[in-house]
Amino acid sequence: MSQFDKLLNKICLLDRNLRYEELRKVLCYYGYEESSPSGGSSHRTFRKKGCCPITIPVHEPIKVTYVEMVKNVIENEESEKEGQSQKSEDMQ
Repeated sequence: MSQFDKLLNKICLLDRNLRYEELRKVLCYYGYEESSPSGGSSHRTFRKKGCCPITIPVHEPIKVTYVEMVKNVIENEESEKEGQSQKSEDMQ
């Protein structure tokens, strides 16, 4: 199991010891773009076309609420991948 798979597993188990950088890594992997407000906020917003934006604080510890948001992203992205692979199998 790769380190990234272990990270995904920690998120899916709602681990309370996750860092901002770990959540950022997963969101960027799934195509979200990070932006920060010009006012020097301690939060970062992640956006992806066709998806709701997700705002996460940079400070630690990260609350479980934010981990749940990233978990939902993972579940949605993985179900989309499965749906696309089913379509390609059906076409053959």
